[in-house]
Amino acid sequence: MKKAVVTGGTGGIGLAVARSLAAAGYEVTVVGRDETRGAAAAKEIDGRFLRADLSLLTEVRALAARLAGEGPLDLLVTNVGGMWVRPWTTAEGLDGVFTLNHLSPLVLTENLVDSLAPGGRVVAVTSASIGSLPLAGELEYRETRVAGDYYGMPASGRAKLAHLAYVLDLADRLAGRGVTVLAADPRHAATPNAAEMTPEIVPPALRPHWDDIMLGVQTPPEVAADPIIWAATNPDLAGRGGLVVGLDREPADALVQPLTPALREAAALLTARTLAVALR
Repeated sequence: MKKAVVTGGTGGIGLAVARSLAAAGYEVTVVGRDETRGAAAAKEIDGRFLRADLSLLTEVRALAARLAGEGPLDLLVTNVGGMWVRPWTTAEGLDGVFTLNHLSPLVLTENLVDSLAPGGRVVAVTSASIGSLPLAGELEYRETRVAGDYYGMPASGRAKLAHLAYVLDLADRLAGRGVTVLAADPRHAATPNAAEMTPEIVPPALRPHWDDIMLGVQTPPEVAADPIIWAATNPDLAGRGGLVVGLDREPADALVQPLTPALREAAALLTARTLAVALR
């Protein structure tokens, strides 16, 4: 039986993905913080729950070490992430938005690269929040948290874009090993994270459209999860590393358009500098 790991898999879109993978015959491990939700999810999918606070890189590395010790992994879905009205800092002193949306899935993936089975797959969940970046001022990667006014949607988009740059690089690195690395954008969905949003999460230019934005987050998680499930299970996508799967299972090319070579390099340098301090 093929083995799959889904982070943030105890509810919302992640649980919808885990359900589909279990139905497709995968032995699924869901990862999350909440023991009660985790136990319920594992029971529902006849799978396993592993508890980890993925905002803490020490716990991410411990999780990766445990999974790596269990033998080859066929599928890794890095779904954990989100956006918040106010900035926050992890218990390790890192920017919470940048960590959960980029550093955490990167550290988990890097520590599991050697455990990925031939023909295996990595699916990184990206976000349409990248589209809000042009309204939030200069796009740069000098620090993990942008100075000045904070808006949660573009802050999340900025971190997701940095992770998308990493995903594209990883796809090139692993292509020769027969491992396919993809990204998938579920757009917006009716998740607990979305329910906590208020107009302050978007730049002022978007606030007149708040009602439309909230209508967009009424999509059931089971529907929003489709691009992720498609990216994870469609055999025709094997070998198409670097593809970003979007709405209607079509390529979401607009999400990678902001990634100039200079911006990719800046994001990689910031990531390396931050992790050199955080992981020492």
